[in-house]
Amino acid sequence: MTPSAVLFDFDGTLADTAPDLAAAVNRLRAERGMERLPSEAVRPYASMGARGLLRIGFGLAPGDADYPSLRDAFLERYAECVCVDTRLFPGMPELLHELESRDIAWGIVTNKATRFTDRIVESLRLRPGCVVCGDSTPHLKPHPAGLLLAAEKLKLPPENCFYLGDDLRDIQAARASGMRAVAVEWGYHSPDNAGPRAWSADFVLSQPLELIDHL
Repeated sequence: MTPSAVLFDFDGTLADTAPDLAAAVNRLRAERGMERLPSEAVRPYASMGARGLLRIGFGLAPGDADYPSLRDAFLERYAECVCVDTRLFPGMPELLHELESRDIAWGIVTNKATRFTDRIVESLRLRPGCVVCGDSTPHLKPHPAGLLLAAEKLKLPPENCFYLGDDLRDIQAARASGMRAVAVEWGYHSPDNAGPRAWSADFVLSQPLELIDHL
């Protein structure tokens, strides 16, 4: 099937945001007299947002008493460095160019908040056909609401869309929405999940330009 649109998860799929997320975690740790965590330790948790980053950085879970205040402090630090070292993954600029040259729409569906996503999209000079964020609907992935809203914005049936993601919940959301589910082997891959080839995706990509073979 040739898709009418390709939708991307953001953190860990379209863009490598882990360096700036790790910088925010380490700044917060430094303020509390804690040693810096190596980037490799933070990276697997980057797709999990504040929940995962506070887990690796401070051993906190959402039910803990200190979690809300530290989450707010982390987001403040992240807002100060949201697109310093964030870049598209290698091969992604070429893939986006190829999609545009074939008149295949592309967009972003992420659990990331709008206030961060919009700044990165602008900084990276991206031109997505739609952007759906974690606060665009009442539900986060793996709920399909965000993907369905993206299809609505593009005026396309969900079954005509591919959705690419580096986390199991991306594949679950794609399945629930009726889109083709595409797992990617680059990105962050939460330690809570098995590898992408265990997610029952329609297919798995090892690097972005492999998607061209499926268009």
